[in-house]
Amino acid sequence: MTDSLRPIAIAVQRVQGVLQRRPEAAVHDDAPATARWQGGARVVTTGAHGAQLLTDLPTELGGSGDQVTPGWLFRAGLASCATTSIVLAAAAEGIALAALDVRVGSRSDVRGLLGMRDEAGQPVEAGPADLHLQVLIDAPGVAPARLRALVEGAVRCSPVPCLVQQATPLALRLDIAGA
Repeated sequence: MTDSLRPIAIAVQRVQGVLQRRPEAAVHDDAPATARWQGGARVVTTGAHGAQLLTDLPTELGGSGDQVTPGWLFRAGLASCATTSIVLAAAAEGIALAALDVRVGSRSDVRGLLGMRDEAGQPVEAGPADLHLQVLIDAPGVAPARLRALVEGAVRCSPVPCLVQQATPLALRLDIAGA
């Protein structure tokens, strides 16, 4: 195992030990993300500890085109979460990674975003119709079958990929100012 993964392996073992003794400690509310419209198509999203992300739309849709889009941010979150889960699994198994790249791509129909219908008169889905996750992993001396099992197991335990695969229901609550 590389020195950079050793603290992760130690942390994972420590947390697993605590959660085996106290499983109720595993369930918690996730830190919310709060998005606020900034005018035009710009949105600033604030998270825990004041972290902020700015999104906008491409110029073709009336945005400035100088920031990432919410769709790209979703794909980035999916790629980052899967990568992190693979790193955690590699550290826990004592596998020294030489390289790890995760790419998430998708194919979408902009008509869905605009609430349009297809040629048959059916509403076009706003979400991506095709979503794929591609992993490039290198761990010298580790059999390809073991790396495949590591990646597949890690992605099964990764929160954002699980959200996509399980299609977690979204509860919409609406508050109307002044009502």
